[in-house]
Amino acid sequence: MNSLHSEPRRRVSLRSRVNMTIHSFSLLGKLIFYILLCIFAGSALSLLWKINSFAMVLVPTRGGSIHEGVIGFPRYINPVLAVTDSDKDISALVYAGLLRETPQGDLVPDLAESYTLSPDGKTYTFILKPSLVFADGTPLTADDVVYTIQQIQNPAVKSPKFANWNGVTAAKVDDRTVTFTLPQPYSPFLENVTVGILPKRIWQNTTADSFALTSLNINPTGEGPYKISNIQKDSSGIPSSYELKANSRYIGGKPLIDTISFNFYSTEKDLETGYQNGDIDSMNSISPSAAKNLELKGSKVYTAALPRVFGAFFNQIDNPVLSDSDVRQALDMSVDRDYIVNTVLQGYGTVLTGPVPERFIGKTPTATSTSYEDLVGEANTLLDKAGWVKNTDGIREKISKTGTTTLAFAISTSDSDELKNVADILKSEWRKIGVAVDIKVFEGGNLNQNVIRPRKYDALLFGQIVNRDLDLYAFWHSSQKTDPGLNIALYANPKADKLLETLRTESSKDDRIATYGQFQDILKKDIPAVFLYSPDFIYVASPEVKNIVTDTLSAPSERFNGVSSWYIETERVWKLFAH
Repeated sequence: MNSLHSEPRRRVSLRSRVNMTIHSFSLLGKLIFYILLCIFAGSALSLLWKINSFAMVLVPTRGGSIHEGVIGFPRYINPVLAVTDSDKDISALVYAGLLRETPQGDLVPDLAESYTLSPDGKTYTFILKPSLVFADGTPLTADDVVYTIQQIQNPAVKSPKFANWNGVTAAKVDDRTVTFTLPQPYSPFLENVTVGILPKRIWQNTTADSFALTSLNINPTGEGPYKISNIQKDSSGIPSSYELKANSRYIGGKPLIDTISFNFYSTEKDLETGYQNGDIDSMNSISPSAAKNLELKGSKVYTAALPRVFGAFFNQIDNPVLSDSDVRQALDMSVDRDYIVNTVLQGYGTVLTGPVPERFIGKTPTATSTSYEDLVGEANTLLDKAGWVKNTDGIREKISKTGTTTLAFAISTSDSDELKNVADILKSEWRKIGVAVDIKVFEGGNLNQNVIRPRKYDALLFGQIVNRDLDLYAFWHSSQKTDPGLNIALYANPKADKLLETLRTESSKDDRIATYGQFQDILKKDIPAVFLYSPDFIYVASPEVKNIVTDTLSAPSERFNGVSSWYIETERVWKLFAH
C-alpha cells in the first residue's frame, strides 16, 4: 500500500520544494527568475516555430475565382465554329483536344494517350485515354472524334478550320482508336488535333443548315477543364456573362481555381471601365498605352510573343518604282523599328527583320550595331548611286529615255489607331531619303474586300497571323499570289517556293528551323516587304492568381493553356506530404 502512494507524495513534495525555493528568493531574485523563465519559454517557442516552418511549405490548394473581361459577345462556344475572342476563350476552357499546347508551346497528350505516324508520313493513329467522359458524365469515344472532324469538313457548316482538315480522312478503328490519313505528308498537322471534341450524342441530330443556329452553341457540353454553370442574359436574350466551374471529370485533373466568370463588353473603353469599377479583375485586348498606364499604377501585366507579323508589303506590279531593288533596300534601311515599338507599342512588342518573330525559332532579337542616322545616310547614298536625284522639293526623280519617274507611292492600311500611327512614321522617315508617300486609310471590311483581295495597292501596311510551326506556304509561295491566297507581296521565287514546300514535310523541328533560315536569307535579299514589328499579347491579370505562364501564344485564348495549374489559395503542409 505504501508503495502505491509513494510516487504521488514524491511529486507533491517536489512541487512544494520548488515553491519553497521561489518563495525564499528576494524580490529582485524573483524578478530575475521570472524574466529568465520568460526568456526560456520564448526561446523554446521560437525554436519550435522555426522547426515547424522549416518542416512545412506553402502549397497551392483549391479555391478562389477569376473575373475575366472580354470585348465582344459569344455566339459560337463551339470548337468547330469559334471565331471571336469570346468564342475561343470559353471554348478553350470548356473543350479539350487529342493534344494540347503547353504554355511553352509544346504539344502534349490531352485526350490522347499516345499517337504514332506511319513510315510514309501520311497516317496518324491516336489511342484515346481509357474512361474518357464529357462533363455530363457520358463516355467520350472515337465516334465523337470522327464526328467532330466530319463537321469541320462539311462545307455547309462553314467551319473556319475547314482548310486545316481539307482532304484528311478521319476513321474509327475501335472505341479508343482513330486514324487520320493525309493526302500527303504535312509536318504541322499535329497543331490541328488540338481542336476540341463535340459530343456526337448531343449534336448528331443537328443538320448542317441549323448547326450555327442551335442553342447548343451558347450552352455547350464539353470535356475540358471547366464547365458552364450559369449564364446571365440581357433583356434581348444576349449573354452578358458566363460562370464556369472547375470540371472534376476533366482527364487532366480538376483545376485548382474553382470559378472563372466572363463579362462581355462592346468596346475597349467599356472594358477598362469594368476593370476600374472592380467588375472584372483580368482582361486582354487593350491598347499598349492603356496597358502601360495600368502597369504604372501597379496592375499585374503579363506579355507573350505572338506569331503576328506587321510590315509594309510591296506590290511591284502596280507601282514600277517598287520593282527597283535599290529602292526597296533603301526603304528597308531607313525605318527606325525601335522607335515604332517604343512609341506606338509602348515597348510591348519586338522589332522584326523577317517573316517570323525570332522568339518562335529560339533566337533572341539582336539590335543592329549601326545607328539609325547612319542607316539613313547609307540609304541616301544608295539612291544617289542608283540615279535617283532629289528635285527642288527634296523628292527624288529618275530621268530616262521614256521620261521622268518620281519616287512616290501610296501606303494602304486600315483605320486602326496603331496602323495609322505607324503609317505616319513611315511617311516621315521615308521623306528623309526623298520618297513621297501618300497614306490611304480604309475601314477594315472595305480594305479586305476592295483593296487586299483584288491586290489594288502600291504598298500594304498590314499584319499577318502565322503559325508557330513555320508553315509560311500560304503567305509566300508563288501559287498563293491571288485571292484566297495570302501572298500579299505577290512574291515569286522558285528557290523560295522549293524551300516552302520542304518546310511542310520536314518532321524535325531543327530541320525546319534550318530550312526556314535558308528561306529567310532569300527573302532578305529580294526584300518583297519591309518587316516592322511583332506586337506582344497583353494580359492584365488579378495579382491574386499565381503560376500564370505566358511564353509564346498563337492566339489570345491560349493564355488558358496552363489554367489547370493556376491557383489563388494556398495552405501549409509538412514537406513530407507536399507533392
